[in-house]
Amino acid sequence: MNRRPAHSDVFQAVAHPFRRRILERLERGELPVSKLAEGFRGSAPALSQQLTVLKKARLVGERREGRLRYYRLTPEPLAEMADWVDAHKRFWAGKLDALGEFLRRQHGQD
Repeated sequence: MNRRPAHSDVFQAVAHPFRRRILERLERGELPVSKLAEGFRGSAPALSQQLTVLKKARLVGERREGRLRYYRLTPEPLAEMADWVDAHKRFWAGKLDALGEFLRRQHGQD
């Protein structure tokens, strides 16, 4: 199976609640890092570390303007993840339906 390294894996990136909150804030539009940091407890290096993970997973883009850094959501990897989940959900739904039918027949509940 062809998988990305863990540091660029979208599933790994969205697994962390802090990173999910960053993504939620960026849904409203591009923000400078200073505005993005508002309301978050923790250090600037901690925020930087989480943004690095999100950048490697291609979930956020960065734009520099002078000394300021602006971040924006890049939703394409999330759409890819949703497609993957949907495909597996359909697969398992079919398997579970077949299992349910098999169990009904085994117990004479046609």
